[in-house]
Amino acid sequence: MHRFYSPPSNFSDRSVALDAAETRHLRDVLRLKIGETVTVFDGAGNEFICKIVRTTKTGAELEIVQKTTPAAPESTLKLTLAAVMLKGEKYDLVVQKAVELGVVKIVPLWSMRCDVRSKDSAKRIDRWRKIGLDAAKQTGRATLMEIDDPLTFIDLIGRDEKPSIMFSERGGRPFEATGPVRRLTAIVGPEGGWDDSEIDAAKAEGIDIVTLGGRILRAETAAIAIAAILQHRFGDLN
Repeated sequence: MHRFYSPPSNFSDRSVALDAAETRHLRDVLRLKIGETVTVFDGAGNEFICKIVRTTKTGAELEIVQKTTPAAPESTLKLTLAAVMLKGEKYDLVVQKAVELGVVKIVPLWSMRCDVRSKDSAKRIDRWRKIGLDAAKQTGRATLMEIDDPLTFIDLIGRDEKPSIMFSERGGRPFEATGPVRRLTAIVGPEGGWDDSEIDAAKAEGIDIVTLGGRILRAETAAIAIAAILQHRFGDLN
């Protein structure tokens, strides 16, 4: 069954409206007709079986038939991935796979060795949110992954959101020592690794620093692999 997204504000008790972009996909790409059945999710965890009532050039109206269970339930681990931004399309891949792996929020970071300029990152936020929405539609999640505005690494570690684990190529302890959690922020570094001053600053804030042994990973691979490892250890990927 084809899946569409509409924000909670577009829902009423018995109907839901689709915006122009979703309507174009419904009408012009999939060529669905009046009376056909689809599902619509609201990005807040709810999904509904709906029947197409009417379409126009600017929107569509659907009748809500019944509430249904999303194909992909949310993980028991509320995982935030705070990852330093990467050049080109590498971060696009991180965003897409984070949605697949059940991450609830991504925080794009600047670090001392980050190669992305601030003016470039601002333009990419909308693109990443579109990638996140498309990934949610494809993977059956009914909750949209949040994508925050970029932060500096220092600003991130100064916030009160704990517990946090910072993954570093050096200076950390084995991952086996980490205890069970239900909410976690995983901090992942840039292609050039962390600066010594950043590692020292994280230690001063009481943030756990973990070093994974056995493999040298590209930055985008590390972010994806770490999300998978954490969902396996603390979440529902088992």
